[in-house]
Amino acid sequence: MEEFAALVEALVYTRSRNEKLRLISEYLRATPDPDRGWALAALTGGLDFPAVKSSTIRNMLKERVDPVLWTLSRDFVGDTAETASFLWPDPLGETAPPPTVSEAVDALSAMTRVSVLSELPKLLDRLDASGRYALFKLATGGMRVGVSSRLAKVAFAQAFDVDVDEVEEYWHALEPPYEELFAWAADGAEPPDTENIPLFRPFMLAHPLEETVVDLADYAAEWKWDGIRVQLVHVAGETRVYSRSGDDISATFPEMVGALDIPAVLDGELLVRGTTQGGEEGGAASFNALQQRLGRKTVSKKMLTESPAFVRLYDVLMLEGEDIRPSAWTARRDRLEALMPRLPDSHFDLSQLVEARDFDHLAEIREGTRDDAIEGLMLKQKTSPYIAGRKTGLWYKWKRDPLLIDCVLMYAQRGSGKRSSFYSDYTFGCWDGDPDEGAELLPVGKAYSGFTDAELKKLDRLVRQTTLNRFGPVREVGRTLVFEVAFDSIHTSKRHKSGLAMRFPRIHRIRWDKPVHEADRIEALKALVRD
Repeated sequence: MEEFAALVEALVYTRSRNEKLRLISEYLRATPDPDRGWALAALTGGLDFPAVKSSTIRNMLKERVDPVLWTLSRDFVGDTAETASFLWPDPLGETAPPPTVSEAVDALSAMTRVSVLSELPKLLDRLDASGRYALFKLATGGMRVGVSSRLAKVAFAQAFDVDVDEVEEYWHALEPPYEELFAWAADGAEPPDTENIPLFRPFMLAHPLEETVVDLADYAAEWKWDGIRVQLVHVAGETRVYSRSGDDISATFPEMVGALDIPAVLDGELLVRGTTQGGEEGGAASFNALQQRLGRKTVSKKMLTESPAFVRLYDVLMLEGEDIRPSAWTARRDRLEALMPRLPDSHFDLSQLVEARDFDHLAEIREGTRDDAIEGLMLKQKTSPYIAGRKTGLWYKWKRDPLLIDCVLMYAQRGSGKRSSFYSDYTFGCWDGDPDEGAELLPVGKAYSGFTDAELKKLDRLVRQTTLNRFGPVREVGRTLVFEVAFDSIHTSKRHKSGLAMRFPRIHRIRWDKPVHEADRIEALKALVRD
């Protein structure tokens, strides 16, 4: 556990991507099985210990240190694991040696909501502050050490000089601690047998178009739909639905599991049906409608009836045992179009191509579309094979310009990680009427991106100087600052006092110059609602 703790600590203080790769690679080469497999699973979010929650840690600490000291320390540090690792009292008397990562995983897996209160302290007493921090991160699944799942896989590939795309191919068929994967990569064993497993294949991704202008003779255009990217896999009589990150979401969308019975791997956008004014099923509803179904372990019959899912297909990767990813996009598109009559139209349709005379005409079409189910356009090179990850020049995403509205800063909260010392999460609102006639501000969104480090310091100073009230880690501030907020769409919401919820809000510009009474009103946002 000491080596894993040292790795976690080093990753926290390292910003360089190459240095993070080196640190992880060296750890994986130097650490024996199964410790390195469990560590890799922790770094990629592959572990889950239901008995250990952040609330569990808070309750244990409040029993061992002054509750006021805990609250003030947690508020200042901004991270539960870091605060708890330093405040945990030293044990009385001798303790057993530090556990290995495998021992820790076994112990955490065996804990229940009742036993965790007595068993977790035994582990913590065997560790120093660094070890406790690593254990807390391991147990709660919130590593936050600047390592994405993809970066950890790249580090694995570099550690053993194997192709990262091959690592991706096998990854989702295996369970931690990935002993078969290490046997193949590190010891030269045969690759894991995945032939009869409904295996996730990494998605092909797109680069933002930005200033690039493409020739439509070489690229095909289609709409970028605002749902969730999914992959449907049917192998050996079993169907699974995977999210973009490779998570199995079949239980959340059971109607799609029964809809595919052809051996295939399909790429598309999962959406839910909208309804017409007459109550009949229509096309794709907004993301807000889909969001009601996301993350649910069980789905009610009512939800299946009122918000039925379907997939708008983009591509076909494999069909009846043939891997067609190496084929050009045009050939794959032909295969997909030929496949459509064999799929139930109640659950599948085809993402249509967008015809345009030239690039300027395509830009006009893009600007003229404000369907809530459309995010923008995709441009795909007609000769491109289906390649995992982002490859420059093959696929581009051209999102529509965001909506903009002026809002007033109302509340601020401390960030986490390297922002834990700053008030960096901002809640903002719009006027519910004329501010000169006593109208109040109603919160409409929250954002924590869109500003520079220099602007963050200036915002943090303003929050501290204009604080009106404190609510734990949140501060209410004086109504003195206007944000120009960018967002993708706005929807009705029963959970918010304003009755509205923004999709992907971010701070577009800080309007230091604008008086707050000139900020927008709720009516302006309601006019943009297209639920």
